[in-house]
Amino acid sequence: MKMIDAHIHLDHYKDKEIQVLMDEAGLIDALVSVSFDLESCKRNLQLASEFEKVRPAFGFHPEQPLPIVEEQERLFQWMEKHRTEMIAIGEVGLPYYRKADRKISAKEYTEYIALLEIFIQRAKEWKKPIVLHAVYEEAPIVCNLLEKYSWNRAHFHWFKGDQKTIARMIENGYFISVTPDVVYEAEIQQLVSIYPLEQLMVETDGPWPFEGPFAGRITHPNMMEESIRVIAKIKGLSVGEVSEKLRENTVSFYQI
Repeated sequence: MKMIDAHIHLDHYKDKEIQVLMDEAGLIDALVSVSFDLESCKRNLQLASEFEKVRPAFGFHPEQPLPIVEEQERLFQWMEKHRTEMIAIGEVGLPYYRKADRKISAKEYTEYIALLEIFIQRAKEWKKPIVLHAVYEEAPIVCNLLEKYSWNRAHFHWFKGDQKTIARMIENGYFISVTPDVVYEAEIQQLVSIYPLEQLMVETDGPWPFEGPFAGRITHPNMMEESIRVIAKIKGLSVGEVSEKLRENTVSFYQI
């Protein structure tokens, strides 16, 4: 079983943890390491130079205060300079959890949307996939922007949403990826039962911790083995068939 981790924050692990993960990554062909901000982008680029399996994505995670204009300009200038070295733009999106916690005003929320729109424009201009943090009611807003720019190389990681949005995303050809919580979360299992295997990938979102059989363990790409077994069971297919298709999807989407 060969696997690709379609979404991990490798730069958020400690140096010793990264080395252990890479030493134990015999089943892993590649890891798409997404970025949090400019410093995170630089760190992921460094990791990609140290480890052949690391494929960096550059962006700004929305679940944090917005960067000021000058910081945004520095980020986009740096991304422009290093765009041939990135596999995708990401992680970008909208601040669902900050909004739910009432940490942002309505005006600030429109600024998050404006920043995301620039990232989508750049994705199309640079012909790069875009890795999206957009769940529940945020997802339709992101779909509107993707449709506005006719860009469908979109990967909604750890997605959660309503049936109407799911159908829209499938129709538009967007990909989703599921984390190890598919092993024990009914909501994610239901999503997998609906979403076409041809538009699925697997991820860890590490170092985010998981529960169930993974409780108390550091998040490791090898956990995706269990994810794949559950996906195979849901789809009524062999583990080998599903494993190969998920890998094929990720290779094709990210042009690895």
